[in-house]
Amino acid sequence: MRLSSFLAVFRPALPLILGLSLGCSLSLLMVSWTQGDTYDSCGDELGDRGLFLGSNRGDPPGDQRGGPGNEDFQLRIIPYHKDPNKPHKKVLRTRYIHMELGIRERLLVGVLTSRATLNTLAVAVNRTVAHHFHRTFFFTGLRSSKVPHGMAVVAHGDDRPVWLMYETVRHLHQHYGLDYDWFFLAQDDTYMQAKRLAELVDHLSTGQDLYMGRSEEFIGGEERARYCHGGYGYLLSRSLLARLQPHLDTCRNDIVSVRPDEWLGRCIIDYLGLSCVEVHQDMTYRYFELGKNADPEREDSAQFKNAFTVHPVSEPNLMYRLHKRFSQIELDWTYLQIQQLQVQINNLSELTPESKMGAIWPIGVNPPFRPKTRFEVINWEYFTEEHIYSCSDSAPKCELRGANWADVSAVLETAVEHLNERYKPQLRFRKRSLLNGYRRFDPTRGMEYVLDLALEAFTQKGHSQVIAKRVSLLRPLSTIEIIPMPYVTEATRVQVILPVTAREQDFVGNFLDMYVMNTLDTHDNVLLTFLFVYDPFDAQRVSQSDVFAGIKAMIGEVEKRYGNVRIPWISVKTAVPSQVKLMDIISKKHPVDTLFFLASVWTEVNADFLNRCRMNAISNWQVFFPAHFQEFSQAIVYRDQQTSASFTAEALHDGHFDRHVFEEACFYNADYMASRTKMAADILDNDELLESMDVYEIFVRYSGLHVFRAVEPALVQKYVRRACNPRFSEDIYHRCVLSNLEGLASRSHLAMALFEQEQANST
Repeated sequence: MRLSSFLAVFRPALPLILGLSLGCSLSLLMVSWTQGDTYDSCGDELGDRGLFLGSNRGDPPGDQRGGPGNEDFQLRIIPYHKDPNKPHKKVLRTRYIHMELGIRERLLVGVLTSRATLNTLAVAVNRTVAHHFHRTFFFTGLRSSKVPHGMAVVAHGDDRPVWLMYETVRHLHQHYGLDYDWFFLAQDDTYMQAKRLAELVDHLSTGQDLYMGRSEEFIGGEERARYCHGGYGYLLSRSLLARLQPHLDTCRNDIVSVRPDEWLGRCIIDYLGLSCVEVHQDMTYRYFELGKNADPEREDSAQFKNAFTVHPVSEPNLMYRLHKRFSQIELDWTYLQIQQLQVQINNLSELTPESKMGAIWPIGVNPPFRPKTRFEVINWEYFTEEHIYSCSDSAPKCELRGANWADVSAVLETAVEHLNERYKPQLRFRKRSLLNGYRRFDPTRGMEYVLDLALEAFTQKGHSQVIAKRVSLLRPLSTIEIIPMPYVTEATRVQVILPVTAREQDFVGNFLDMYVMNTLDTHDNVLLTFLFVYDPFDAQRVSQSDVFAGIKAMIGEVEKRYGNVRIPWISVKTAVPSQVKLMDIISKKHPVDTLFFLASVWTEVNADFLNRCRMNAISNWQVFFPAHFQEFSQAIVYRDQQTSASFTAEALHDGHFDRHVFEEACFYNADYMASRTKMAADILDNDELLESMDVYEIFVRYSGLHVFRAVEPALVQKYVRRACNPRFSEDIYHRCVLSNLEGLASRSHLAMALFEQEQANST
């Protein structure tokens, strides 16, 4: 009875008691388990003020992971304490990030040549493989009177072979020892496979001494050490070059040898203890010895096809034939790889849910672009063998010529060639005519073609029949290549040139206000020069009434407000203000290294565009012609609405990029003067040529530079109807008229305006 009453009293607390008991029991068990670990590494690590990565608690203090038997790294935190007594020094950053990170280029190639073969064999080496390497230098003893164009030639002043080798090795270490991991030396009678040599050094570890090439015994053959034969080229590591540098002078004085490659091998063996090797890290140096009367087109051995270098090459013509043969071998190997990959993709497509229907033609190329809306549909262009029905000037039909004609001709020839390849020997086809042709550019895969061909098919027995066949072709996009460009900065001074006529002086006030706000107030490195263009009538009355007096007064106010600013002007009298004639006057009054920005009175100068002008105009390389954004007429676009305050991404429908105007331009004075010099011969018999051309056409025809034409959202112009001068050339006048017409409003705005006008007239 007492027990039942006792349990009735403690029954509500029974779960609590059981939980406490179980918790205490588990805690005691855990304490007994952890007492076996007598070493606590945490205290030692904190006491040593170090942090170890991946250390085990049970390891003894002398067996940390940072020891010699382990591969993990020991990390240390180094505190930074700034000394208040020392002046602050500005941190100088390197120009390129790879310099700051210590990243070096992989391979530099040096070709040993002579004055007798510099213009023959060395030129052949330069034309065949030099452009495939990052840097290629041609080392010679004495420079010939005429140095080939486009070659980096280093003359040491002595034709002795050993002296040439000594100076070459010393030059490479002194000037490029810190910039490259590997150095490859060869003679000018050696043909090199650039791609295979690059793959070789990519598979070799840097930071080790390596002397690799075709090993040869020394004269006498008594020693086991070998040197690398210079005719087949040899590879030197950067670390070996650094270790060899202190011993070069001793080798030059003590080692006597006639062959430069043998002298270098002897120097490396005597002072570094390294011998030439042909195999290293499972990589084999492959070479081929060319026979005296060998024909490269008939060489078909595996040793020839896999060779890195071929020697000897006795004449330049043989060098070009070797390059053609190896290029064909690489091309055949590439096509074979493509076929193998296509077979693999076709076999794997059977395992997909769509089975073989999921394989997109052609196999291995991106699928066609799938539009999500009707506005994204890519239009097909229709063409025949004589005409194309999609013209640049919006005409419905134009003659097929130029690049379009070459494109269509190549496609027709390729189509017939592939048909004959596919159906031979049963059938042979000959093109009769093109019935229909369609093409479109798909940005995801390339140019697509659909051709309806009238073909005459011939059988093996000589029978023929005319058939119609539809074929589809694709010209795929190739690998994207980064074009190297010269280094430019945003600190270059820009010289703004503003031509002004009497009809345009009403817009100068807004131009000057924007120039003051965006350049003078921000202290930008920009200068401005006005070019006042007087017609003959205004020039006669300039002493009584100057049509540009108001503008000159505004210039004076700006110079008064900014004491250290001077805005010069130049006055010109002409009835036809040709852009080329005006630029000739400006060019003569400025240094050759001046960066010009040719502006118009409607241009609004700002810092964003000026920086792009500096970056896109590169001396002796590229000129920049931006396409400004032209706002539509506010009277049509905003008939009953509030006008747009500024150019934004949402306001793209309020204007368009004017591709018909070439008034704004950025270029260097030296490039313009060089182009005008080339043009001088054409204008001797045709003085009117200057009036029929603008600066853009001069650079396109006579400069040979990159003419960069791109849209520029930072250049925004208000709508204005320009006065087109009929005395200019027909092309310039036509572009001016089209600019006025297309700049009026968009099609939807014009349609709405016509609709409202018809509604108003009907009522």
